[in-house]
Amino acid sequence: MNDRLRFAAFGGGLVVLFGAALGIGALVGDPAGPATGAASAHSAHTESDAAPGLKDSESGYTLTDITAPATANQQGALRFRIIGPQGPVTRFNSLHEQDLHLIVVRSDASGFRHVHPQLAADGTWSIDWTWAAPGAYRVFTDFSPAGGPGELTLSRTVHVAGSAADTPLPPVSKTADVDGYRVTMTGDMSTAGSELTFTVTRDGKAVTDLQPYLGAYGHLVALRASDLAYLHVHPEGEVGKTAPGPDVAFHAQAPSDGTYRLYLDFSHNGAVHTAEFTDATTTAASASDATSQHGGGH
Repeated sequence: MNDRLRFAAFGGGLVVLFGAALGIGALVGDPAGPATGAASAHSAHTESDAAPGLKDSESGYTLTDITAPATANQQGALRFRIIGPQGPVTRFNSLHEQDLHLIVVRSDASGFRHVHPQLAADGTWSIDWTWAAPGAYRVFTDFSPAGGPGELTLSRTVHVAGSAADTPLPPVSKTADVDGYRVTMTGDMSTAGSELTFTVTRDGKAVTDLQPYLGAYGHLVALRASDLAYLHVHPEGEVGKTAPGPDVAFHAQAPSDGTYRLYLDFSHNGAVHTAEFTDATTTAASASDATSQHGGGH
């Protein structure tokens, strides 16, 4: 799919800071006021000095301060707004069956979550929330404002009180086990662009009846391990025309060499499962040669 190959936008760019949030966030942030778990607005940057997906302001749109429970295992709500040139944004274009996609991951690339909050009439997005562990979390918002510049990814960091050691990044591996499924990845992330194919099996048998999830048979998020720079891609083919498994193929292009953490969402037997991988980029030259040998790329 070509519509998700750029970093920093969920659908045209998709799919974990920073321009005018100091002024706007203080005026139109969460109506209840900032919680102790709120993201700090002091990390404001310009659009040009943040890695892909790591800005809170772009093209005239700003992600306000995020309010959330202050500590781990505390129930509460996670809230934020998107502010546009005319104030809080209350109308959004649907992207893969949702008006906004919320993707959250801890700074060590653990604790990945992909969920969909609810929008109130005043432009406040909210969702029931509990942090699993202390630490710094990157909160990504993928959306397309009605009448806006297209699809955007804005994000902030939320600090959850307490001490917790980083989870070591798992080693590079082509297989992942989740909920009784085994998923095997073919291909490598590349700065030249490459095809990644994920094959889903269960009990040694190919899964050939994957179910549509958000209008596709799979969704893939890749985060650069060093800074969580963000890429969200969607599979090649179409639901109803492409075989529903066991293979789900993506075309993705990494912006730089490095180690990446990949998260594949797929649906089967009425539940969404997330298979996680660690992968390292290949050089642009070797990836280009591999693409040529396989008859060209996407």
